[in-house]
Amino acid sequence: MAITPLDIANMALAVLDEAPIDSLDQDVKAARLLNLHFDLTREAELTKHAWVFAIFAASVAGADTSSGYCTLNFAYELPADCLRPLPLTANGEPDGVPISWRQEAGLIYCDCSGPLIIRYIANLTDPNDWDALFTEVLVAALAIKIAHPLTHKAGMIDIARSAYDRALDAAFSANTIQRGGRLYTGSWAQQRGDFRVSGR
Repeated sequence: MAITPLDIANMALAVLDEAPIDSLDQDVKAARLLNLHFDLTREAELTKHAWVFAIFAASVAGADTSSGYCTLNFAYELPADCLRPLPLTANGEPDGVPISWRQEAGLIYCDCSGPLIIRYIANLTDPNDWDALFTEVLVAALAIKIAHPLTHKAGMIDIARSAYDRALDAAFSANTIQRGGRLYTGSWAQQRGDFRVSGR
């Protein structure tokens, strides 16, 4: 069965025991809040983890910058739908030899001449392309965002957070998220690329 952003919004409202809305454009507080937070929350939850369904790969031609600034003189443009790149390897395979690289805005710099296979988390906007467990996580994340401004009940925030924790635990248990693929505070270039590409 096809699922829509409105369905997801109403599931988030159900977590908070709030009445459903008819449209995300409806002129009511719940719809305004959900419309405000929906896209940013979706992108944030996709970016936080290496969701298997959202891992794509692209072969990208690079350019030799010959900047002399360092050894990372080959520049590659990230795919337009890339939320974040995953650790790069010499042969583009998940278990390949890690290579040194850095990201600056929409470019990747490394010391390998192209073409280069870049594995990345894709910005998937259609709910029907998502794994069901990601949808559960997003529902709970939206509920967290709107709980206080909508209900003004502290207990509802706790309910939403509990739902989020349960959904995330279920996703890890089902291997819907690749362990080791979380958004780290350290350099991604220092990590192994233990990811696999999902089917398009």
